[in-house]
Amino acid sequence: QAHAKVWHLYNDHFRPTQRGKVSIALSSHWIKPQHMTEKNIKECQKSLDFVLGWFAKPIFIDGDYPESMRSNLSSLLPEFSEVEKTYIKGTADFFALSFGATLSFQLLDSHMKFQQLESISLRQLLYWISSEYNNPQIFIVENGWFVSGSTKRDDAKYIYYLKKFIMETLKAIRYDGVNVFGYTVWSLLDGFEWHRGYSIRRGLFYVDFQSHDKKLMPKSSVLFYQKLIEKNGFPPLPENQPMEGIFPCGFAWGIADNYIQVDTTPTQFLDSNVYVWDVHQTKKLIKVDGVFTSKRKRHCVDFAAIRLQISLLQEMHVTHFHFSLKWSLILPLGNLSLINHTLVHYYQCFASELLRVNVTPVVALWQPMAENQELPVSLAKYGAWENPETVQAFVEYARFCFTSLGDQVKFWITMNEPSVKNLTYTAGHNLLKAHAKAWHLYDKEFRRSQKGKISIALQADWVEPACPFSRNDQEVADRILAFDIGWLAEPIFGNGDYPQVMRAWLHQRNSVDLYNFHLPYFSEDEKKLIQGSFDFFALSHYTTTLVGWEKEDALKYDHYLEVQMINDITWLHSPSRAAVVPWGLRKLLKWVKSKYGDVPIYVMANGIDDDQNMVHDKLRVYYIQNYINEALKAYTLDNVNLQGYFVYSFNDKTAPQYGLYSYVANQYEPKPSMKHYREIIDNNGFPGPEAPELLCPEEIASCPECHFFRTRKSLLAFISFIFVAFIVTIFLITYYSKRVERRYK
Repeated sequence: QAHAKVWHLYNDHFRPTQRGKVSIALSSHWIKPQHMTEKNIKECQKSLDFVLGWFAKPIFIDGDYPESMRSNLSSLLPEFSEVEKTYIKGTADFFALSFGATLSFQLLDSHMKFQQLESISLRQLLYWISSEYNNPQIFIVENGWFVSGSTKRDDAKYIYYLKKFIMETLKAIRYDGVNVFGYTVWSLLDGFEWHRGYSIRRGLFYVDFQSHDKKLMPKSSVLFYQKLIEKNGFPPLPENQPMEGIFPCGFAWGIADNYIQVDTTPTQFLDSNVYVWDVHQTKKLIKVDGVFTSKRKRHCVDFAAIRLQISLLQEMHVTHFHFSLKWSLILPLGNLSLINHTLVHYYQCFASELLRVNVTPVVALWQPMAENQELPVSLAKYGAWENPETVQAFVEYARFCFTSLGDQVKFWITMNEPSVKNLTYTAGHNLLKAHAKAWHLYDKEFRRSQKGKISIALQADWVEPACPFSRNDQEVADRILAFDIGWLAEPIFGNGDYPQVMRAWLHQRNSVDLYNFHLPYFSEDEKKLIQGSFDFFALSHYTTTLVGWEKEDALKYDHYLEVQMINDITWLHSPSRAAVVPWGLRKLLKWVKSKYGDVPIYVMANGIDDDQNMVHDKLRVYYIQNYINEALKAYTLDNVNLQGYFVYSFNDKTAPQYGLYSYVANQYEPKPSMKHYREIIDNNGFPGPEAPELLCPEEIASCPECHFFRTRKSLLAFISFIFVAFIVTIFLITYYSKRVERRYK
């Protein structure tokens, strides 16, 4: 009633001369149902009625309280007379909304939630207000978030909440038709936050409460908001626009899988037993005891599982297929005393069949997996990579693989995605020496005859400073890149030793803390051995991470590296919460070039998980489209020597939720993402509507047809015999028919 009287006072006596506006600022939350049931949805409506509708409905609708309040509170709620209803109704020139300032997340009285879930979706609240109160003009008079009281000037968390709220406001205007005409950030500077005291900060300006004059300093959020106001929102950046263009001739279009499906079940044609078919009674085959046929050699056609996988790869139109061998199964004891010849033959056949259909096998000798890191049990049991003996065991294993598979495989990976998160410094040290020795082994003893190439494949997700204006955050990002990528990359592709950033940081930590992190040293001979042990730079890339130096969230803070992981809540995320950030790939590729020169680069794995229950994997289609487009920008605009791109993964059977093929009830079905990737491959990129067709010269490959016959000498001999016999038969028939004709003449 007080508000209504003031509004009428202004309306009757001041508006004609002052021409202003008057309203009431209402604070609200947003709520969503625990389950999408009618009852829960009604409870959500009740929650909003009790918090926002209590004041909004009398003013913006009919002068009376919401019906849900009337029915729940009965006599506790006062009654308006008809005159009062008329007097209150319409006493607002606009809808003034406060969100996230006073009723911040989890501060709402629990009774007001009615057992439903509180949410920070400003867009949905704006849409609800527009629908509930006849599309009023809305002015957001307070909106913001908070950070820890210990956070000083680099308030990255505040920035990304602010970005989310303003983006949602823009979407409500653009897509939902909500009439929002103004936005105000809360608040200008840090202050005393009522019952939370000084434990949180909300200001754009930092206040040093310990100083005598309460010194004011602008935070990173000030710069962010200032830039946003200058641009009046989020205009599309030129560097983020899709690019038209194509990749070079001979570009490797591939698909990656952890392991191929191995099924060495013997075919019926290898069974030497003789059977009788009981057609009258059991209708089954009955083995005849004591009667056997002669055994024959195994052939690649005996492995039925290979044919299916090859046909799926053909359907995809890829030129390369990347998979890993299983060291623990090929050499179960970790040495050559026991060899799984059946499995080796399977791998030989698989590679041969790939070559037959013009798909290049890209084979990794080792890929760490959860159980024993995919090492033979004897090696895993005695220290794994901590044990120097594993180095020599890996070299022997590599020699065996080069000898057994080198005729078919010309594209080798020593180690695929060794996880630095699970490596000790000693293990990483030995792993680098094992890689280098395997590379030199191939270079000296196999390269000339097999004419292949070999390198290591590193996982390389991009790291971005959370506050783009912060020098401290940039230093943190550089440190994480050194530990995550440089640790294994710098010795091989750089100067033969670990990054100086790593050594300096560990020296500092060891001098300050109780830790004793010892980063081993290479001898000069070891440096020469490791440095340059590559033919190309292979990397796996999946996502991008934001990092800062201000400690904000203890659960996401790394005390060892003094880094805070930050989440940009405006980014797209997969079901596993992996962020979809296409531009991160381009930045990574540029970083590799700037660090290690014009080295040939292959993106050996790039993929995202998606909801298995979704028929159309739209997220993966978007992911593939945009990540490949960023790779094209790196190649075209940044002159990165990019030579190949591989999607991860082949199918859901070997990598659930990542596959381009679903696997249900023993059946493989192509997803929309597979068809989209195939279209990109067929176009060799993203040609424009008027782009001339690229005519690539036919590659003089390693003659897959010749290989076909070379591996089927018995078949070739049999066909030759039949052909010669046919010619001789025709010749004899012709010869004797002519003799008969002469005799009768």
